[in-house]
Amino acid sequence: MKSTLDKTTREELITRIQLLTENSSAQWGKMNVYQMLKHCIQWEEMFLEKKQYKQSFIGRFFGKFALKDMLKDAPIKPNLPTVPSFKTTGTGDVAAAKTEWISLLEEYTLKQHAGFVHPFFGRITAEQAGIMDYKHIDHHLKQFNC
Repeated sequence: MKSTLDKTTREELITRIQLLTENSSAQWGKMNVYQMLKHCIQWEEMFLEKKQYKQSFIGRFFGKFALKDMLKDAPIKPNLPTVPSFKTTGTGDVAAAKTEWISLLEEYTLKQHAGFVHPFFGRITAEQAGIMDYKHIDHHLKQFNC
């Protein structure tokens, strides 16, 4: 299964991110391209442990079960709800947001991952995080036809 802990996989994703433009439109969901970029930046900041979140109350009951489903070798389904702390609004500079996201992805080579606490799934290992990160990025790039 693909993982963003793999350099080649990260490079492929960065190539796809670079295809995004201000005119990219979503195939599903309510986010515009800028909101999706900011949403993914928040995810990467969590993955790199620059921002930390507590696990939600409902996640404590269903998170581990849902994590098993999330880690299956299948893409993330369109229109799944976003964790409230990752919802974004507004518009902004798409080129700057792309640069910020790519910069965060390039930081992976500088950091040893130990895992982190996801606001719904709870504590996840580095391996699980790398797989989830790939699937999350792939999901949103497909959302915008990239």
